[in-house]
Amino acid sequence: MAKRTKAKRTKGKAAAAERAAPEPHRAAAAERHVATAPHERPEKRVLVLQGGGALGSYQAGVYEELAEAGIMPHWVAGISIGAINAAIIAGNPPEARVQRLMDLWEQTTSTLIGKPLIPGDQSAALFNELSASLVVALGVPGFFTPRIPPAILYPPGAEEALSFYDTTPLRAALERYIDFDRINSGDTRLSVGAVNIRTGNFIYFDSAEQTITLAHIMASGALPPGFPPVEIDGEHYWDGGLVSNAPLQYVIDTGLDEDMLIFQVDLFSARGQMPRTLLDAAQREKEIRYSSRTRLNTDAFRHLQTLKMALYRLLQKLPAKLADDDDAQLLRSAANDAAATIVHLIYRGRQYDSASKDYEFSRRSMLEHWQAGANDVRRTLRHHVWCNRGRPRSGVAVFDLTRDAQD
Repeated sequence: MAKRTKAKRTKGKAAAAERAAPEPHRAAAAERHVATAPHERPEKRVLVLQGGGALGSYQAGVYEELAEAGIMPHWVAGISIGAINAAIIAGNPPEARVQRLMDLWEQTTSTLIGKPLIPGDQSAALFNELSASLVVALGVPGFFTPRIPPAILYPPGAEEALSFYDTTPLRAALERYIDFDRINSGDTRLSVGAVNIRTGNFIYFDSAEQTITLAHIMASGALPPGFPPVEIDGEHYWDGGLVSNAPLQYVIDTGLDEDMLIFQVDLFSARGQMPRTLLDAAQREKEIRYSSRTRLNTDAFRHLQTLKMALYRLLQKLPAKLADDDDAQLLRSAANDAAATIVHLIYRGRQYDSASKDYEFSRRSMLEHWQAGANDVRRTLRHHVWCNRGRPRSGVAVFDLTRDAQD
């Protein structure tokens, strides 16, 4: 594959992408009525980004290709590494987002820029395991460093006693790559998930409801015991992936007041092969744990929204004397005529992936993940099923058009 992705594009391509992107400060209400090809009809476009550590460059590749196609999100929601990618997208003008994503991912992989000495899956697997081991021992530039002295030598209750690594480098990187004034301007909505350590409750920090700061992004990615908790307004938070690794449910519960086009970008696949070794079992266990029942949630949502649309149509048929009935009013509050199109884009891995794939920060793997995301978007957008899609009559349409792709 190419040594670099299209993120390092020529000036001509950059200018074309800029022309395709919306004006940075266009009013949100007007922007929502820009239709998504091939059907000229308004949809609120949402990018939903799962957590997954080093696999997160797959999401950057997805975003790059969507932007190339002129599909710019009105709302970005993420957890863990998905929150970091989401904040970079929402916190930069459209013409700068891809480069900012690449800047972060190049920084995090700047010390592991080699490649396997010989071709083949076994050599690649060995190279990845060695890279992951170096990450455990030395940390990741622009992300985290090992605590010195180690956490075990700090007294109980000290912040340093709660994690193996120090995430000060990530704080500095996010300050460099994210404009929080832009996030809070309302141009692109941002939602990130975290867990309150004291209560165990899941919470979303949403730019539509509050001012988003660096601490909120750090909290969403504070996975224990690797990373320390983050304090916000007297409460301490850990990575939202401890409860749910994908924010799809939040988007559905809070945002389905108009037609939506949701790109659900997962880094762990719920489906997989039967393991053959202990290492395979460790990898498969992690995939199941962090896939966050995406398909189950999608199926449940599809059934519920079908019922809500049927209820909406039924209420329109009520005679006038029943329309103001208390029971009818209660049912009307649950009815909904909005339609949602959900596109699954799932990183499905390579033969030589292992349980360390989410903390294997080599340049080679980062570029492979990025390219895989871009490829999956291209396959989806050119698929005849996608090109002929219409407004979902039953309320929800789900597309997974890359699962069996061979090209």
